[in-house]
Amino acid sequence: MQITITGQHLDLTDSIKNYADEKIGRLGRYFDHVSNAQVVLKHLPHEKLSNIVDITVNAPGHVFHAEVHDADMYTAIDLVADKLEAQVRSYKEKLQDRRNDQPAGLAAIVEAD
Repeated sequence: MQITITGQHLDLTDSIKNYADEKIGRLGRYFDHVSNAQVVLKHLPHEKLSNIVDITVNAPGHVFHAEVHDADMYTAIDLVADKLEAQVRSYKEKLQDRRNDQPAGLAAIVEAD
């Protein structure tokens, strides 16, 4: 999976990049075909919850998106990674349920391929 990390109004340090890369990289456990992820880290100094993490993950047939506002950048990365993980897990379960709901004859044809 290719992860692109950008910062707006923020100096990206190696520790923040590595932390975001590690957290988003966990999505590969749930869904093998995730192609890329766009991570945007923003800092808005005049707001109470001044750090925003916005992530878009592209997979074949579906786009996952989550955004979190928080006072701490690392906490925001954790929260958005958890949101995306829940979305991917839910989508994967839905796909598996659809596969299991096929009629018996159709399931045999699909498995034969």
